[in-house]
Order: sequence, then C-alpha cells, then structure tokens
Amino acid sequence: MGDSEKSSSNGLSYRDAGVDIDAGNALVDDIKPLVKATRRPGADSELGGFGGLFDLKAAGFTDPILVAANDGVGTKLALAVEADRHQTIGIDLVAMCVNDLIVQGAEPLFFLDYYACGKLDRRVAASVIAGIADGCLQAGAALIGGETAEMPGLYRDGDYDLAGFCVGAVERGQILPRSDIAAGDLLLGLASSGIHSNGFSLVRKILSVSGADLSGPAEFAAERSLGEVLMEPTRIYVRAVLSTLRRSDGVKALAHITGGGFTENIPRVLPDDLCARIDLDEIPYPDVFKWLSKTGGVEESEMLRTFNCGIGLVLVIAAEDRDEILTALREAGETPVEMGSLQPRADGEEQVIYANHLPGYDA
Repeated sequence: MGDSEKSSSNGLSYRDAGVDIDAGNALVDDIKPLVKATRRPGADSELGGFGGLFDLKAAGFTDPILVAANDGVGTKLALAVEADRHQTIGIDLVAMCVNDLIVQGAEPLFFLDYYACGKLDRRVAASVIAGIADGCLQAGAALIGGETAEMPGLYRDGDYDLAGFCVGAVERGQILPRSDIAAGDLLLGLASSGIHSNGFSLVRKILSVSGADLSGPAEFAAERSLGEVLMEPTRIYVRAVLSTLRRSDGVKALAHITGGGFTENIPRVLPDDLCARIDLDEIPYPDVFKWLSKTGGVEESEMLRTFNCGIGLVLVIAAEDRDEILTALREAGETPVEMGSLQPRADGEEQVIYANHLPGYDA
C-alpha cells in the first residue's frame, strides 16, 4: 500500500474533530421556511448569501437615521437547557434587541442571530430559531441571516449561546428621547409578561438555595410548572408603540425596563435636573416576583434594581396628551398604568423616588 493510500484511510476529518458540516447544512434547509415567513418590504433576498440585504427606500423611509442594537438572553439560557424548553428563548433574544430600538422611536427592520454550541443538535437549534422567527414576526422585522457555529471543546454538549443583532430606522427629527422633557410630564407603564430576560443569575441562585423543582407545579400558579412560568418569553412592545407614536406626538421618551429595573433605566432618558416619582401601589406586581422575593428573602431595593417588577416599558408623555395616548395604547391592545410623574430634582436627590411599597414590603 502506497503512502497516499495510508493517508486517505487514516487521515482525520472535520467530523472527527467534532464538527458536522452536513448537519449544519441540513439545519439551514430546516429553517429556510421560517426565515421566508419574516419577509417584509425592503427585505426579500434568499437565505444563504454572505450578507443580508435591506432596501430602505422600499421600506418607505425618506430621510432615515439607522439605529442598531445587539443583546443576548443571559443565564436564562441555563434554565432553557436544564428544563429542555427551547421554543421561546428565541423570542427573548429578539425582544431584548427590538425593544431597545423602539425606545428611540426606531422601527425594527432586520435581525441577524448568532447560535454557538459544542455539538449541533438540529432539534434544539431549529426550535430556538423558530422562536427567533416568531419574535421577528411579532416585531415586524425580517430575519435576513445569521451564523451557526459548532465549537467542540469550547462548549459542553447540550450547551449553547445566543446573540442577536437588529437594525432599525427612524426619520430624522423623530428620534427619542426628546429635548423638551419637563417637570409635570407623566409616566405610563406597559405590563411585562413576567421576569423577561434579566436577573436570572439571582433567579437561579434562589432556585438552588430553595431546592425548587422546575418540572413541578408553581406554588403560585398550580396549573403551570415553575419552569414554564420562569421561561415565559419577554414581551415585544414594537407594534403597540409604533401605532401610538403614529397617532400622537405627545410621547417624549421611552425606557425599556431591563437589568437595573426602574432605578437605573428610567434615568437613562431623563435630563439631570429632573427625577421620576413612582407610586409602587400602582404597579401590577406579578406573583412570580412575590415568590422570588419571599423565597430568596430579597430586599425591596434589590428587587427594584434587578427585575422589571411587572412593568416592561415606561413612557414619558406630555400631560395634555394623556387621554389621547391612553386611548391609542388601549386600542393597540395594551393596558397602560399611570405610575407617576416627573418633578424637579433637588441637589443630591436620587433620580427615581419611590412612594409606597411593593406587596410584601409594607412598612
């Protein structure tokens, strides 16, 4: 037997190293119908090119400013793997990006994802990407591309990581926050669906300390498992907010309530000389947060700067436009909460002031 024959029979392949190119190609075929379903004006190219294309003119913009955002879903992924619940984590990924765009007044246009794993499991990957496509449909964004990376030795089998990238556009002159935010402006809140995608390192610590069973019924929602409640996907606020912005020019700013809660996210859209006064009695406080605070013995201030506590998006609005904006939000399917107002900020004063207490923390 010659040397060339020995090399052919004993040589290593990429598959031997743990990477299955054929499985990756098969996954692309699996998800093509999902991607096609997210097409929108401006995006109609096929999946599989080296880059995704988008036509701003076809999308109806005349003088647009592009806005970009990227994010992940943090350690909520660890619960998805532990509970083997992968169907909605992709919605979370899209939501964390598109909700960051809409608060600047931008319409999400297109989305790309990055999926990395140790060994590609087509069932899991297809389920995750189906969730991403679902999120894109909810947000009106086209899923125009992505990357699947199989990296044995870097990730353990069964583990995976996600990142999302979204680009939106807003017409020049309509960018939020506006410069005329003033004392007397009102704060409206839009309800969250639960924990969303922040604070899961604390959630997982509470689960570990308490020994709670993800597969067992939630003690505060017996008809659902604890894992199902904790994995409830992040709400996407795009359609309701875009509809409201088109009906009223009274929205001055928006804040996406993610990690940092009200305490750290609302100040991001306020001038330094104003503070937000929030009445915690007005906040719809979901039972999952009551369970977390009680089970983990978490202090109220820690809840308020870790979780959304029931409000996923806050609007700063002109007081004279209150009725018009409330009507627009309700007709868009929201149940807005009047949660406070802006007032002058004294020297050394915090930028978010709380009145009353969350349930379970009454003085």
